[in-house]
Amino acid sequence: MKRSFFFLSVLSFSFFYLPAQVNTRDDKISLEEIWLTPFYFPQFGPEFRWMNDDSYYSVLENQKILKYSIEDEGKVGTILEIDEILLGDAANVESYDFSSDEKRMLLYASSEQIYRRSSREQVYVANLDPGEIRLIHEGAKVSNAEFSPDGSKVAYVFENNLYYYDWNSKETVQVTDDGEINAVINGATDWVYEEEFAFTRAFSWSPDNQHLAYIRFDEREVPQWTMTMYGDLYPELYQFKYPKAGEKNSSVSVHIYDLEAGETQMADLGEDKDIYIARMTWANEQRLAMMHLNRLQNRLTLLQYDTEDKKTHTILTEVSDTYVREATDDKWHFLSEDKGFLWLSEIDGYQHIYHKASDGSAIAQLTKGEFEVEEILGVDEENELIYFLSTEVSPFERHLYSINFKGKKKKKLTDTAGKHSITVSSALNYFVDSYSTQTKPGVTRLVNNKGESLKTLVDNATLEQRLSKLDIKAPEFFSFTTTEDIDLNGWMIKPTSFDPAKKYPVLMFVYGGPRSQEVLNEWGSFNYLWYQMLAQQGYIIACVDGRGTGARGRDFATVTYGELGKYETIDQIETAKYLGQQSYVDADRIGIWGWSYGGYMTALCMTKGNGIFKAGISVAPVTNWRFYDTIYTERYLKTPQLNPSGYDQNSPINFANQLQGKMLLVHGTGDDNVHVQNSMEMINALVASNKQFDLFFYPNRNHGIYGGYTRYHLYKKMTDFVLENL
Repeated sequence: MKRSFFFLSVLSFSFFYLPAQVNTRDDKISLEEIWLTPFYFPQFGPEFRWMNDDSYYSVLENQKILKYSIEDEGKVGTILEIDEILLGDAANVESYDFSSDEKRMLLYASSEQIYRRSSREQVYVANLDPGEIRLIHEGAKVSNAEFSPDGSKVAYVFENNLYYYDWNSKETVQVTDDGEINAVINGATDWVYEEEFAFTRAFSWSPDNQHLAYIRFDEREVPQWTMTMYGDLYPELYQFKYPKAGEKNSSVSVHIYDLEAGETQMADLGEDKDIYIARMTWANEQRLAMMHLNRLQNRLTLLQYDTEDKKTHTILTEVSDTYVREATDDKWHFLSEDKGFLWLSEIDGYQHIYHKASDGSAIAQLTKGEFEVEEILGVDEENELIYFLSTEVSPFERHLYSINFKGKKKKKLTDTAGKHSITVSSALNYFVDSYSTQTKPGVTRLVNNKGESLKTLVDNATLEQRLSKLDIKAPEFFSFTTTEDIDLNGWMIKPTSFDPAKKYPVLMFVYGGPRSQEVLNEWGSFNYLWYQMLAQQGYIIACVDGRGTGARGRDFATVTYGELGKYETIDQIETAKYLGQQSYVDADRIGIWGWSYGGYMTALCMTKGNGIFKAGISVAPVTNWRFYDTIYTERYLKTPQLNPSGYDQNSPINFANQLQGKMLLVHGTGDDNVHVQNSMEMINALVASNKQFDLFFYPNRNHGIYGGYTRYHLYKKMTDFVLENL
């Protein structure tokens, strides 16, 4: 649930824009301007692909794939005019990928979303010289299509089976044949892997094009969740496999298909069958690397299957007293010519880069200090340089650095304050740097690998000009020490006409989930504008990251292990008490709101807060961790069978009788992530305790609760609730 509990990207929202209804009072913000018009919508950089010659990049614009130069202004050519080769509805190509030699392209059209990260689409293979295009799998929608390293084949998943298409022979080869909906999946992840391990493609081509490795999920014994979908005369039932904490997971196995022989081998994953394969890639042409986790996720083993001896070898193992840090794509980076690999680990208390030999033995720790390496972005083996994102400047910011293979000559390459997100070019000569601050909307620019800015792609100058006319106050960072001697960081937005001699109501925002972070020096987009709108009406808005959150090291994050919700709630209550002691705060008018994990936190604060919160808004909350999925929940709480008190002592439904203050509970009935069951059981508990509360359901809406007027409707309801009850 890390990341998965965060709001969806603003780009994924289905906005329903009305004709611009701009407030005639330029210094005020209206809810309609925020959610019903694009007036305050920030611009984003183009989604482009770096070319092999990274002096160039490509962009999909108006059904044309255009080529641009880094150094020169404007496009330099057209790679492909899609309208000329596709007909009908399929002409709406939404994305594309190049083969490694850039002689062919995959074109993705008519995409259909499945869950948060998964989709199916029609996939075309375009041969650029001479021009030829083919639709794979007879026009059916497929998932996870990917070129082989030499570009001659395309692997993909259709109806839970793995296939590949051979361009040269024009043949489609079916690798597996036992795929079945809600039973067996080959080459794609099940629901819980997609949500919590954040990947959907569960196959990998070997670098020599000879083998296709894939994960097989047998989910036949996984309990099934049923959602009611409304709209027709008789509602439909949507069913999918969802393993709740303590229940059975999919049985996973790893298979390696030999294309030439047409045979499949199964990798030995050990005697323990209740495990996860959190990542899989090829370390070299002969060895398939796998991140192997036990079910409790306190032991991570790096395994490698050898296609020559057909044996699985253990390379290294990390063990934790709590849980090992979540697996990510950049946790490993395998170097060429048996130079070993780079490995991210927080074994010394903060996540840092380690250089390991091919057998897993230690070579060197390359970064050190009380800061976190968040991501390895790229490795220049020729010059022995590693590029990475780090919190070294501040836990509130992210900056780009380079360091050599000896852990020397570290250099900071970003020169502006804020949270930077970096995309590296093919040869690491250039980067796309997207950054923002709490007061400056996103800027996207091209920079070279020395950190020198070459070109601004997006500056959001129009939005900045509009914001400059508003009567708003910049957020202020602050810190305080709790009664338990814990230093916590936060930000605060004060009313626009702030008078320190007056007392103001406070609305606190909380997320609070493990490794999450809300106190950042980055643009807050629509919520930021909503907070400014409330500030214009006399409210203080505040947010504090409590214990368990990210960017402050392993011990600060893992203190919540086994008692999820306990320390996070204590810290939010301490925050409210600290704010209530300020001379300009009305201690009798402090409210709190949050979404998802933040909704869970809100429900706990409203019940365990002993009346310190006058009002709370809980959106799509977990109310009992027994209702949530295995991978996320058990990582932090172990199973309910092993740790029943950890589940029960911090589940809001068990403390409904302690509710004080006004509470609004909101949920989407089509939430495949945090099931509406959570709110239903909270309702039962509140009614059983004779507690009054406000309630609103959004039919068929998922965890993001969006589409058409939905977001405006929700924020109007929340605004009215705040104005009436706080």
